[in-house]
Amino acid sequence: MKLIPLVLIAFLITLLKLRTIPLPILLTILTFLSTLGGGLLAMRFKDKLGLILGFSSGAVIGVVFFDLLPEAFSLGQKQFGVTTISTLIVAGFLFYLLLDRLSILHTHEHGNTGNHRGKIGASSLSIHSFLDGVAIGVAFQVSVPIGILIAVAVIAHDFADGVNTVSVILKDGGKSKLAYKWLIIDALAPFIGVLSTLFYKIPDTLFSILLALFSGFFLYIGASDLLPESGEKHPGFLVTLMTVLGVVVLYLATTLAKI
Repeated sequence: MKLIPLVLIAFLITLLKLRTIPLPILLTILTFLSTLGGGLLAMRFKDKLGLILGFSSGAVIGVVFFDLLPEAFSLGQKQFGVTTISTLIVAGFLFYLLLDRLSILHTHEHGNTGNHRGKIGASSLSIHSFLDGVAIGVAFQVSVPIGILIAVAVIAHDFADGVNTVSVILKDGGKSKLAYKWLIIDALAPFIGVLSTLFYKIPDTLFSILLALFSGFFLYIGASDLLPESGEKHPGFLVTLMTVLGVVVLYLATTLAKI
């Protein structure tokens, strides 16, 4: 817990040293706080992990259908076609499936309970957050209004990202210290993503491929990992309601961000 204020101070000092701070980087302060808030809420109520996982699974699935998939098809269908984008989504799903199964085998063979699956899930979410930052930076390369629109969308769903990052660590018995570590990484990832776009321009076609692959990753995490786990830890109607709530929250967040 003591690590969080120190990282926040270092983050703000870094921003101040930039002298003239670009608007995209200023907006990442809000993405940082949004992610941090979601993760700390998940830590505070970790005794209700089943319900948190239920919401988290819905939020991850919502991110796929209301954010990642539409963007992947919008940016890539002219260049690659719907079939190719769909194939990349399936490839992402199967790739994550293989990673997950291999991590389980490794854990069983070596008697290791070090939460390999949680680390894989958290790293995937953190890379997605990095790409969120890239999306903000790239959008500002097009125009300021579009950049602000994308930033609002990212800020809105980063709260759920914080919840999701903590959830995937805790659900397999990971320690709170490890959850805090990955929460900080996830919260800082958009800032690093935005900062990176100051030095290059990423083609829309490449970005669409990455979005398609991550759609497959998150479909697996939400539907095949978090959702069954939430039902096992907190069986009953309430966890189902939390899952639906997670989907609805992400739908509202992405819809309002586009108005």
